[in-house]
Amino acid sequence: MVHTIAFDLGGVILTIDQPQAVARFKALGLDDAEERLDAYTQRGIFGDLEHGLITAEDFRRELSLLVHRELSYEECEHAWRGYAKEVPQRNLDKLLQLKQEGYRVVLLSNTNPYMMSWAMSDRFDGRGNPLSHYLDACYLSYQLKMMKPELEIFRHLISKENIEPSKMLFVDDGPRNISAARQLGIRTFCPQNGADWTHDIDNYLK
Repeated sequence: MVHTIAFDLGGVILTIDQPQAVARFKALGLDDAEERLDAYTQRGIFGDLEHGLITAEDFRRELSLLVHRELSYEECEHAWRGYAKEVPQRNLDKLLQLKQEGYRVVLLSNTNPYMMSWAMSDRFDGRGNPLSHYLDACYLSYQLKMMKPELEIFRHLISKENIEPSKMLFVDDGPRNISAARQLGIRTFCPQNGADWTHDIDNYLK
């Protein structure tokens, strides 16, 4: 029986729009944004930021050098937020429902300080609530200095949640992340980016 449900952020809780993120970084002057940005895994300073190897300020400074002009924190955040196409209310309602039903609902995300400064603010859901309103705990790559699909981040999650892998369901739109979780015995569900998973998930909780 499942006791804990670990959700990905981009592609599950919110819908990813990778082309929009690319367009926003290009608008800042980053001509090779396509090569640096991916729907699942980032490269260079983008990957370093999400891995916690550099700070948000380091990123802002390095990106400013790449585009040959001084960028503000707000400009960087706006570009990163291009990934967030929408936050469907049905998803948020389902998170709250699952909590009310007694499941422990947590986040396991490859993300960065720019995305989370928005997600953890009252701007997140359009109703004045941060993402944390819908969750019991957050496990974030840049804070842990680990990233999916590395097995160590899943081991960390299992240890911190103090749960048997078979009693956890991991919901992620990334096949490589799903494969890694399965290696450790975690139950998995892999909806497509933007799909309505709110009914299908019940089949994985039985």
